[in-house]
Amino acid sequence: MSVLHRFVAAAFVVGVSMAPMGCGVGMGATGEFDRSFDVSGHTRLEVSNSSGDVEITGSQDGKVHVHADVKAHGIGFDDPKQRLADTLSNPGVEQKGDTIRIGKHLSSMRNITVTYRIEVPHDTEVNSTVMSGAQTIRGIRGPLTAQGASGGIRAEKVERDTRLTTASGSLEAKDIGDDVRATSASGGITVNNAKGEVRANTMSGGIEVRSPGGRVEANSASGSIEITGATADAKAHGLSGAITLQGDPGEHGYWDLKTASGKVRMEVPGNANFRFSAESTSGEIRTDIPIVIEEQGKHSLRAHVGNEGGRVEVRTISGEIQIGGTK
Repeated sequence: MSVLHRFVAAAFVVGVSMAPMGCGVGMGATGEFDRSFDVSGHTRLEVSNSSGDVEITGSQDGKVHVHADVKAHGIGFDDPKQRLADTLSNPGVEQKGDTIRIGKHLSSMRNITVTYRIEVPHDTEVNSTVMSGAQTIRGIRGPLTAQGASGGIRAEKVERDTRLTTASGSLEAKDIGDDVRATSASGGITVNNAKGEVRANTMSGGIEVRSPGGRVEANSASGSIEITGATADAKAHGLSGAITLQGDPGEHGYWDLKTASGKVRMEVPGNANFRFSAESTSGEIRTDIPIVIEEQGKHSLRAHVGNEGGRVEVRTISGEIQIGGTK
Protein backbone atom coordinates (compact mmCIF):
# COMPACT_ATOMS: atom_id res chain seq x y z
CA MET A 1 0.00 0.00 0.00
CA SER A 2 1.22 3.47 -0.93
CA VAL A 3 1.62 6.05 1.82
CA LEU A 4 1.66 9.80 2.25
CA HIS A 5 5.23 10.92 1.72
CA ARG A 6 5.76 14.56 2.49
CA PHE A 7 4.19 17.74 3.73
CA VAL A 8 4.96 20.36 1.11
CA ALA A 9 2.86 23.42 1.72
CA ALA A 10 1.13 25.20 4.55
CA ALA A 11 -0.76 28.45 4.18
CA PHE A 12 -1.84 30.32 7.26
CA VAL A 13 -4.52 32.94 6.78
CA VAL A 14 -5.94 34.71 9.79
CA GLY A 15 -8.70 37.27 9.81
CA VAL A 16 -10.05 38.37 13.14
CA SER A 17 -13.24 40.35 13.43
CA MET A 18 -15.48 41.26 16.29
CA ALA A 19 -19.20 40.48 16.10
CA PRO A 20 -22.04 40.37 18.62
CA MET A 21 -22.81 36.80 19.63
CA GLY A 22 -26.23 37.26 21.25
CA CYS A 23 -27.71 38.53 24.49
CA GLY A 24 -25.74 37.50 27.56
CA VAL A 25 -22.98 35.96 25.49
CA GLY A 26 -20.76 38.92 24.69
CA MET A 27 -18.42 39.47 21.78
CA GLY A 28 -16.94 36.78 19.58
CA ALA A 29 -13.98 36.47 17.25
CA THR A 30 -13.69 34.77 13.86
CA GLY A 31 -10.80 33.64 11.71
CA GLU A 32 -9.73 30.96 9.25
CA PHE A 33 -6.81 28.75 8.32
CA ASP A 34 -5.72 26.65 5.33
CA ARG A 35 -3.42 23.66 4.97
CA SER A 36 -2.40 21.65 1.89
CA PHE A 37 -0.66 18.26 1.62
CA ASP A 38 0.89 16.41 -1.31
CA VAL A 39 -0.05 12.74 -1.13
CA SER A 40 0.78 9.57 -3.00
CA GLY A 41 -1.46 6.53 -3.31
CA HIS A 42 -3.92 5.42 -0.64
CA THR A 43 -4.71 8.08 1.97
CA ARG A 44 -6.38 7.86 5.38
CA LEU A 45 -8.17 10.91 6.74
CA GLU A 46 -9.27 11.20 10.39
CA VAL A 47 -11.46 14.16 11.36
CA SER A 48 -12.65 15.13 14.85
CA ASN A 49 -14.82 18.16 15.51
CA SER A 50 -16.70 19.11 18.66
CA SER A 51 -18.85 21.81 17.03
CA GLY A 52 -19.27 22.72 13.38
CA ASP A 53 -20.10 21.22 9.98
CA VAL A 54 -17.67 19.03 8.02
CA GLU A 55 -17.68 18.66 4.23
CA ILE A 56 -15.30 16.20 2.55
CA THR A 57 -15.13 15.87 -1.25
CA GLY A 58 -12.86 14.31 -3.84
CA SER A 59 -10.18 16.72 -5.10
CA GLN A 60 -9.23 17.33 -8.71
CA ASP A 61 -5.46 17.66 -8.24
CA GLY A 62 -4.66 14.63 -6.08
CA LYS A 63 -3.82 16.72 -3.01
CA VAL A 64 -5.41 17.20 0.40
CA HIS A 65 -6.72 20.72 0.96
CA VAL A 66 -8.09 21.81 4.34
CA HIS A 67 -9.98 25.06 4.81
CA ALA A 68 -11.45 25.90 8.22
CA ASP A 69 -13.62 28.80 9.38
CA VAL A 70 -13.16 29.25 13.13
CA LYS A 71 -15.41 31.11 15.56
CA ALA A 72 -14.55 31.69 19.23
CA HIS A 73 -17.66 32.50 21.24
CA GLY A 74 -17.55 35.18 23.93
CA ILE A 75 -18.90 33.48 27.04
CA GLY A 76 -18.17 34.46 30.63
CA PHE A 77 -14.80 36.05 31.31
CA ASP A 78 -12.92 34.15 28.57
CA ASP A 79 -11.12 36.25 25.98
CA PRO A 80 -12.42 34.98 22.59
CA LYS A 81 -9.62 36.70 20.67
CA GLN A 82 -7.00 34.87 22.69
CA ARG A 83 -8.75 31.52 22.31
CA LEU A 84 -9.07 32.15 18.57
CA ALA A 85 -5.36 33.01 18.31
CA ASP A 86 -4.43 29.86 20.22
CA THR A 87 -6.56 27.74 17.90
CA LEU A 88 -5.20 29.28 14.72
CA SER A 89 -1.59 28.94 15.86
CA ASN A 90 -2.10 25.26 16.69
CA PRO A 91 -5.14 24.00 14.74
CA GLY A 92 -4.49 20.31 15.29
CA VAL A 93 -3.74 19.34 11.68
CA GLU A 94 -0.98 16.76 11.37
CA GLN A 95 0.48 14.04 9.17
CA LYS A 96 1.79 10.71 10.43
CA GLY A 97 2.80 8.16 7.85
CA ASP A 98 -0.15 7.53 5.53
CA THR A 99 -2.62 9.28 7.86
CA ILE A 100 -3.74 12.90 8.11
CA ARG A 101 -5.48 13.89 11.33
CA ILE A 102 -7.60 17.02 11.59
CA GLY A 103 -8.96 18.57 14.78
CA LYS A 104 -7.39 16.00 17.05
CA HIS A 105 -7.31 18.22 20.17
CA LEU A 106 -10.30 20.48 19.46
CA SER A 107 -12.75 18.17 21.26
CA SER A 108 -11.33 19.48 24.54
CA MET A 109 -11.62 23.17 23.57
CA ARG A 110 -14.63 25.10 24.91
CA ASN A 111 -16.70 27.64 23.02
CA ILE A 112 -15.01 27.05 19.66
CA THR A 113 -16.88 26.28 16.42
CA VAL A 114 -14.93 25.08 13.38
CA THR A 115 -16.46 24.54 9.96
CA TYR A 116 -14.26 22.38 7.71
CA ARG A 117 -14.19 22.09 3.93
CA ILE A 118 -11.75 19.34 2.99
CA GLU A 119 -10.72 18.06 -0.43
CA VAL A 120 -9.03 14.67 -0.70
CA PRO A 121 -7.84 12.37 -3.53
CA HIS A 122 -10.36 9.80 -4.69
CA ASP A 123 -8.36 6.93 -3.16
CA THR A 124 -9.02 8.03 0.42
CA GLU A 125 -10.35 6.22 3.48
CA VAL A 126 -12.29 8.50 5.86
CA ASN A 127 -13.13 8.32 9.56
CA SER A 128 -15.07 11.39 10.69
CA THR A 129 -16.53 12.19 14.12
CA VAL A 130 -18.57 15.33 14.84
CA MET A 131 -20.25 16.01 18.17
CA SER A 132 -22.53 18.79 16.92
CA GLY A 133 -22.84 19.57 13.23
CA ALA A 134 -23.72 18.15 9.83
CA GLN A 135 -21.40 15.96 7.77
CA THR A 136 -21.27 15.56 3.98
CA ILE A 137 -18.84 13.13 2.32
CA ARG A 138 -18.81 12.45 -1.42
CA GLY A 139 -16.63 11.25 -4.26
CA ILE A 140 -14.16 8.97 -2.43
CA ARG A 141 -13.15 5.32 -2.64
CA GLY A 142 -13.54 4.67 1.09
CA PRO A 143 -14.25 2.81 3.22
CA LEU A 144 -16.13 5.49 5.13
CA THR A 145 -17.02 5.70 8.81
CA ALA A 146 -18.92 8.81 9.92
CA GLN A 147 -20.43 9.30 13.35
CA GLY A 148 -22.07 12.14 15.23
CA ALA A 149 -23.96 13.00 18.39
CA SER A 150 -26.18 15.72 16.94
CA GLY A 151 -26.44 16.38 13.23
CA GLY A 152 -27.30 14.74 9.94
CA ILE A 153 -24.85 12.76 7.80
CA ARG A 154 -24.92 12.45 4.01
CA ALA A 155 -22.67 10.11 2.01
CA GLU A 156 -22.65 10.02 -1.78
CA LYS A 157 -20.58 8.20 -4.41
CA VAL A 158 -18.48 6.13 -2.02
CA GLU A 159 -17.10 2.95 -3.58
CA ARG A 160 -16.49 0.83 -0.48
CA ASP A 161 -18.20 0.03 2.84
CA THR A 162 -20.07 2.96 4.36
CA ARG A 163 -21.00 3.16 8.05
CA LEU A 164 -23.08 6.07 9.34
CA THR A 165 -24.10 6.58 12.97
CA THR A 166 -25.78 9.47 14.76
CA ALA A 167 -27.64 9.94 18.04
CA SER A 168 -29.86 12.68 16.65
CA GLY A 169 -30.15 13.46 12.96
CA SER A 170 -31.05 12.04 9.57
CA LEU A 171 -28.79 9.71 7.60
CA GLU A 172 -28.58 9.52 3.81
CA ALA A 173 -26.46 7.25 1.63
CA LYS A 174 -26.62 7.44 -2.17
CA ASP A 175 -24.69 5.62 -4.90
CA ILE A 176 -22.63 3.41 -2.60
CA GLY A 177 -20.53 0.70 -4.24
CA ASP A 178 -20.58 -1.75 -1.31
CA ASP A 179 -22.39 -2.42 1.98
CA VAL A 180 -24.18 0.27 3.99
CA ARG A 181 -24.70 0.31 7.77
CA ALA A 182 -26.82 3.19 9.06
CA THR A 183 -27.91 3.68 12.68
CA SER A 184 -29.78 6.65 14.15
CA ALA A 185 -31.32 6.90 17.62
CA SER A 186 -33.58 9.73 16.46
CA GLY A 187 -33.85 10.48 12.77
CA GLY A 188 -34.87 9.08 9.42
CA ILE A 189 -32.66 6.93 7.18
CA THR A 190 -32.55 6.93 3.37
CA VAL A 191 -30.38 4.57 1.32
CA ASN A 192 -30.51 4.81 -2.46
CA ASN A 193 -28.64 2.60 -4.92
CA ALA A 194 -26.29 0.67 -2.66
CA LYS A 195 -24.59 -2.21 -4.50
CA GLY A 196 -24.11 -4.35 -1.40
CA GLU A 197 -26.03 -5.26 1.73
CA VAL A 198 -28.06 -2.61 3.58
CA ARG A 199 -28.66 -2.55 7.32
CA ALA A 200 -30.67 0.37 8.70
CA ASN A 201 -31.76 0.84 12.31
CA THR A 202 -33.53 3.76 13.98
CA MET A 203 -35.41 4.17 17.24
CA SER A 204 -37.49 7.10 16.03
CA GLY A 205 -37.82 7.82 12.33
CA GLY A 206 -38.73 6.30 9.01
CA ILE A 207 -36.53 4.14 6.81
CA GLU A 208 -36.48 4.22 3.00
CA VAL A 209 -34.32 1.87 0.92
CA ARG A 210 -34.37 2.11 -2.88
CA SER A 211 -32.66 -0.16 -5.43
CA PRO A 212 -30.59 -2.28 -3.03
CA GLY A 213 -28.04 -4.59 -4.59
CA GLY A 214 -28.10 -7.20 -1.83
CA ARG A 215 -29.83 -8.23 1.36
CA VAL A 216 -31.80 -5.60 3.30
CA GLU A 217 -32.38 -5.47 7.05
CA ALA A 218 -34.43 -2.54 8.39
CA ASN A 219 -35.62 -1.95 11.95
CA SER A 220 -37.61 1.04 13.20
CA ALA A 221 -39.20 1.30 16.64
CA SER A 222 -41.33 4.27 15.63
CA GLY A 223 -41.66 5.04 11.94
CA SER A 224 -42.56 3.57 8.58
CA ILE A 225 -40.31 1.28 6.52
CA GLU A 226 -40.34 1.35 2.72
CA ILE A 227 -38.15 -0.90 0.57
CA THR A 228 -38.30 -0.58 -3.21
CA GLY A 229 -36.61 -2.83 -5.75
CA ALA A 230 -35.69 -5.72 -3.43
CA THR A 231 -34.22 -8.72 -5.27
CA ALA A 232 -32.71 -10.71 -2.39
CA ASP A 233 -33.45 -11.44 1.27
CA ALA A 234 -35.33 -8.68 3.10
CA LYS A 235 -36.12 -8.20 6.77
CA ALA A 236 -38.31 -5.31 7.97
CA HIS A 237 -39.36 -5.12 11.62
CA GLY A 238 -41.25 -2.27 13.27
CA LEU A 239 -43.22 -1.52 16.40
CA SER A 240 -45.31 1.40 15.22
CA GLY A 241 -45.51 2.18 11.54
CA ALA A 242 -46.44 0.81 8.13
CA ILE A 243 -44.19 -1.51 6.12
CA THR A 244 -44.11 -1.43 2.32
CA LEU A 245 -41.95 -3.82 0.30
CA GLN A 246 -41.78 -3.83 -3.49
CA GLY A 247 -39.68 -6.28 -5.46
CA ASP A 248 -39.26 -9.98 -6.13
CA PRO A 249 -37.98 -12.54 -3.57
CA GLY A 250 -36.72 -14.69 -6.43
CA GLU A 251 -36.20 -18.44 -6.30
CA HIS A 252 -34.40 -18.57 -2.94
CA GLY A 253 -35.15 -15.24 -1.24
CA TYR A 254 -36.64 -14.92 2.24
CA TRP A 255 -38.77 -11.92 3.21
CA ASP A 256 -39.54 -11.45 6.91
CA LEU A 257 -41.98 -8.60 7.63
CA LYS A 258 -43.25 -7.84 11.14
CA THR A 259 -44.91 -4.88 12.83
CA ALA A 260 -46.87 -4.49 16.04
CA SER A 261 -49.08 -1.65 14.86
CA GLY A 262 -49.26 -0.76 11.19
CA LYS A 263 -50.30 -1.91 7.74
CA VAL A 264 -48.07 -4.20 5.69
CA ARG A 265 -48.18 -4.03 1.89
CA MET A 266 -46.22 -6.09 -0.61
CA GLU A 267 -45.98 -5.45 -4.34
CA VAL A 268 -44.57 -8.18 -6.59
CA PRO A 269 -44.36 -8.71 -10.37
CA GLY A 270 -46.85 -10.90 -12.18
CA ASN A 271 -44.27 -13.66 -12.74
CA ALA A 272 -43.19 -13.89 -9.09
CA ASN A 273 -42.93 -17.32 -7.45
CA PHE A 274 -42.99 -17.70 -3.66
CA ARG A 275 -44.61 -19.38 -0.69
CA PHE A 276 -46.62 -17.08 1.52
CA SER A 277 -47.57 -17.11 5.21
CA ALA A 278 -49.49 -14.22 6.81
CA GLU A 279 -51.02 -13.57 10.21
CA SER A 280 -52.83 -10.51 11.57
CA THR A 281 -54.28 -10.58 15.07
CA SER A 282 -56.59 -7.67 14.30
CA GLY A 283 -56.86 -6.86 10.61
CA GLU A 284 -57.74 -8.20 7.17
CA ILE A 285 -55.49 -10.13 4.82
CA ARG A 286 -56.13 -9.13 1.21
CA THR A 287 -54.56 -10.27 -2.05
CA ASP A 288 -54.96 -8.53 -5.40
CA ILE A 289 -53.01 -11.13 -7.39
CA PRO A 290 -53.78 -14.80 -8.14
CA ILE A 291 -52.76 -17.14 -5.32
CA VAL A 292 -53.21 -20.82 -4.48
CA ILE A 293 -54.62 -21.09 -0.96
CA GLU A 294 -53.28 -23.96 1.13
CA GLU A 295 -54.78 -23.06 4.50
CA GLN A 296 -56.92 -20.12 5.62
CA GLY A 297 -58.23 -18.95 9.00
CA LYS A 298 -60.01 -15.85 10.22
CA HIS A 299 -56.74 -13.95 10.66
CA SER A 300 -54.20 -16.18 8.91
CA LEU A 301 -53.34 -17.43 5.46
CA ARG A 302 -50.94 -19.92 3.91
CA ALA A 303 -50.64 -19.94 0.14
CA HIS A 304 -48.25 -19.91 -2.77
CA VAL A 305 -47.88 -17.68 -5.78
CA GLY A 306 -46.86 -19.14 -9.13
CA ASN A 307 -44.68 -22.25 -8.91
CA GLU A 308 -43.50 -21.53 -5.37
CA GLY A 309 -39.83 -20.55 -4.96
CA GLY A 310 -38.88 -17.95 -2.34
CA ARG A 311 -40.49 -17.66 1.09
CA VAL A 312 -42.44 -14.72 2.52
CA GLU A 313 -43.66 -14.40 6.13
CA VAL A 314 -45.77 -11.46 7.32
CA ARG A 315 -46.93 -10.81 10.88
CA THR A 316 -48.81 -7.87 12.37
CA ILE A 317 -50.77 -7.48 15.60
CA SER A 318 -52.91 -4.52 14.61
CA GLY A 319 -53.02 -3.74 10.92
CA GLU A 320 -54.05 -4.88 7.48
CA ILE A 321 -51.92 -7.10 5.23
CA GLN A 322 -52.09 -6.52 1.46
CA ILE A 323 -50.45 -8.28 -1.48
CA GLY A 324 -50.63 -6.56 -4.83
CA GLY A 325 -48.99 -6.48 -8.22
CA THR A 326 -46.20 -4.12 -9.19
CA LYS A 327 -47.61 -0.92 -10.62
